Amino acid sequence: MVRYYWAVTATLTIERSMVPEPSLLPSVLPTDRLTASGVAVPELRADLRRVVSWRNAITVALAFVQSFGVLIGVDLLVERTGWWPLWIPTFFLMGRAHALFGILSHEGTHRLLFASQRWNDLVSNWLIAPLSFSSQEGYRRSHMAHHRDPLGPAEPDKTLYADYPVTRPTLQRRLRRDISGESGYKVLRSILRGLNKPVTRNAVIRIICTQIALAIVLGFSVAWWAWPVMWFLPWMTVWRLLNRLRAIAEHGGMRNSKDERVTTHHVRQSVSARVWIVPYNTGWHIAHHVDAGVPWRNLPRFHRELVAAGYLVAGLEYPSYRALWRALSARPQ
Repeated sequence: MVRYYWAVTATLTIERSMVPEPSLLPSVLPTDRLTASGVAVPELRADLRRVVSWRNAITVALAFVQSFGVLIGVDLLVERTGWWPLWIPTFFLMGRAHALFGILSHEGTHRLLFASQRWNDLVSNWLIAPLSFSSQEGYRRSHMAHHRDPLGPAEPDKTLYADYPVTRPTLQRRLRRDISGESGYKVLRSILRGLNKPVTRNAVIRIICTQIALAIVLGFSVAWWAWPVMWFLPWMTVWRLLNRLRAIAEHGGMRNSKDERVTTHHVRQSVSARVWIVPYNTGWHIAHHVDAGVPWRNLPRFHRELVAAGYLVAGLEYPSYRALWRALSARPQ
């Protein structure tokens, strides 16, 4: 288990920091395979950063199958069997579908989805991001600021990460706001307000048009209620919950540093977590922050390079996301 600092605050109380203690952050770089910044040496870096476009095209297609194909398949099954409770797990699977498109959009933001920048931006801007109520251009601006200086003064999501660990009731209250739709309403209101700003108006119109087109397609292929109940509502609720759980597991309670082991958590990856919380290898998040030019397929391989170099030690790793979430909500009441 990760060991922590116990910090004396300005009010002379002692509180646990989420930042690992120095003994878990050995100074081992550079090596013969990694440079002083942690990125691979040029000959290895070129291989790690290689984008295989045709495989990612299949990945995008499979994301559609896991989302809209599931809706159509369940609808046909319910029609034949009359077993309507099948819609209940499907509702939660649609929250996962938003996670799939969200992480694929993240990959497009880094221009790692397709080797061709033109195709990368075309698919990301017009096919993937708007499906999950996102603007690729706006997300790219904020996300690049996040990578330039994680948890620094210009970090756009600093308030999301900054005050951990919190008390258990505090985390539970935040998660209730997510699953109830309260957080989703605030996000939706912010998106729609973009219609009043020339710099964001076109992106918001693209989102609205995409959602109208999707509602029509689902209306004809499934049912009139498919879009509001099985797509929009999971985005408002299940996806908001999954998104917070993933985000705080990435950076909750960490601090600004040039050492990515201080800005980002390291969690053992389980099959269930990769299915629901961190699809497309995004859970290997320290590797992603050390070199954001490595596409998702190669992150586990790059992670192994960091482990082999001694940069990531066993004691730095949380055994599960549950263990990390418990630590993030361990502040005494």
